Amino acid sequence: MERYSSDADTTAPNSSLSSAASSTGSLARCSSLSRLSFDCSPSAAVAAAATSCSPPRASVLLRPHRSCDVAWAAIRAASTTSAAPLGPRDFKLVRRIGGGDIGTVYLCRLRSSPERESPCMYAMKVVDRRAVARKQKLGRAAAEKRILRQLDHPFLPTLFADFDATPHFSCAVMEFCPGGDLHSLRHRMPSRRFPLPSARFYAAEVLLAIEYLHMMGIVYRDLKPENVLIRADGHIMLTDFDLSLQSTTSPSLDTDTDDEASGGASCFPDHLLRFKRRRNAVAAPRPRFVAEPVDARSCSFVGTHEYVAPEVASGGAHGAAVDWWAYGVFLYELIYGRTPFAGATNEATLRNIVRRPLAFPSGSGSLARFMD
Repeated sequence: MERYSSDADTTAPNSSLSSAASSTGSLARCSSLSRLSFDCSPSAAVAAAATSCSPPRASVLLRPHRSCDVAWAAIRAASTTSAAPLGPRDFKLVRRIGGGDIGTVYLCRLRSSPERESPCMYAMKVVDRRAVARKQKLGRAAAEKRILRQLDHPFLPTLFADFDATPHFSCAVMEFCPGGDLHSLRHRMPSRRFPLPSARFYAAEVLLAIEYLHMMGIVYRDLKPENVLIRADGHIMLTDFDLSLQSTTSPSLDTDTDDEASGGASCFPDHLLRFKRRRNAVAAPRPRFVAEPVDARSCSFVGTHEYVAPEVASGGAHGAAVDWWAYGVFLYELIYGRTPFAGATNEATLRNIVRRPLAFPSGSGSLARFMD
């Protein structure tokens, strides 16, 4: 599916993150990796995590949820045994595994890992600054690293190290996801749709990832199955941030009674919320944790056509709500095997998003069973 972006954000720079992993079976092994040569001196700091049993060095960034991971342990061992920060000479590129608008992604491993053992594999994204400059997207490439350095969540990318290979090539070492993406996985399912237990599982993990991004002030703006990668353990990793919008947000506790308890409007049928309303009627109001990037506004047309919200399709300003619209389209596709507004052309798709009411396949109770 075609993606589109225009650089007209009004409040903050875009960020970018090419897919850190993809299904690699169809990609050939590279003996010579284009013009990129790693026979040069390292020139930047390492972002490596400390384990809980040893104090961190000044250049080490903590990632609490991955502090005991074997991939972190290997990175830390390599960084502590080297006199200089980790750099290009510490990694061996294996093959190209993907690429995008901002850079190219390679499968790699640490050179210090013994050949006879099963080494930890990583995904290294290489950005050619000259090529990105010609596309006028240097701001995105810089914003990408800013976002990656902030993230610490089980369902989002982990930045192990970043450095410059040459004055023109910037490298970011991240986690390798060998399971491919949800789009490819869905096409291998019967009827090209997921069983409801699987759809619930993936939807729940994506929901947590989006909530975390919003808490960090990041509007994702490109949710789709192609951007949801599968780790070796079966859990997901949301990737590809090149269309993201970052703002400043301050988490707070909201003590107001929520809309559901006070009888406000809801998109869900009344019978699904009846029990919750009865429970809330007798319970004292509890404060809610609120951390939405409400000040993030943009007039850019960004995203993939089938997933953009009506305000984007009609050319209006938009904010964090576009992620929840895309999440609804994402759920629909997982359950029914197609998106709800796809037309014969991109223009027809955008017209459908703005004008056509949402409809579900006749005789289908999948959504009701999903909500049970």
